[in-house]
Amino acid sequence: MQRKAYVPGAAVLLAALLAGCTGASDDGGSPADSKGGDTGTTAVAAQPGKYRTLPEACGAVDHDTLDALLPGIAQLPDAAQQEQAYEGEAALTYDTDRRDGCSWKVESATATDHLSIAFERVVSYDNTVSDDNKAEELYSTRETAADLPEPAATGSDSSSSPGGDAGTPSGDAGSSGSGDGDDSGGSGSEPTPSGSASPTETSAALQPRVLDDLADQAFVNDKLSAGSSPARQRTVTVVFRTSNVIVTIEYAEQPTASGGVPDSEEMQDRARKLADVLAGKLDG
Repeated sequence: MQRKAYVPGAAVLLAALLAGCTGASDDGGSPADSKGGDTGTTAVAAQPGKYRTLPEACGAVDHDTLDALLPGIAQLPDAAQQEQAYEGEAALTYDTDRRDGCSWKVESATATDHLSIAFERVVSYDNTVSDDNKAEELYSTRETAADLPEPAATGSDSSSSPGGDAGTPSGDAGSSGSGDGDDSGGSGSEPTPSGSASPTETSAALQPRVLDDLADQAFVNDKLSAGSSPARQRTVTVVFRTSNVIVTIEYAEQPTASGGVPDSEEMQDRARKLADVLAGKLDG
């Protein structure tokens, strides 16, 4: 009799334990429910940039393009010297998938030409900021530092055809009045260097400006060194961003004493064509 009375008691205890387990699975404290809650609160990581590598900078410019930018190459006496000039000098870098650059310097009978290009692949280390957004932020900082002049009012340059003043002193003021963040100037309201006309006499097409038809964002800067000498150095800079890569081109020409002022339209045109080539290298 005692043994039969014990069995129902054990069954009641087992039923209670089973009911407790079932209750634990029904409330919000089970491991499965807790995991589901954690998933709902995890922030979605920002998207990586389009580009994971960079072109090799010294090989990114073909010989024909270098011949146009650096006419002194054709004047070198032998093929070995020409080949060395085409190769350029690679910039020091510790990770060519993040930064790479190259520069060239060639003398001719009338001028010394300098060219440098630099690629920078931007990576955001903030999970809430995408690589593209970080690159856009860095690009905007550089554009602001360039201190580009305000675009000319519509019709203010109606008397000047685009490029009509290029290469003459009257085509220099817009270049020397801009700046790359240095003390040489910042807008068209700055004093005009000796030998240069006022910015209003310069074609608006050649003013330092934002470029709407290159990559995601771009600008061109055009500066002429100060002074009254006709042999002043002109430096044209093009900076553009495509996705998470920022590309900088700097093209400078220092004429000989008899060479005259470098032609703004011609130098900008060469730099723009190179920018198109490099943009194609990124997507190629």
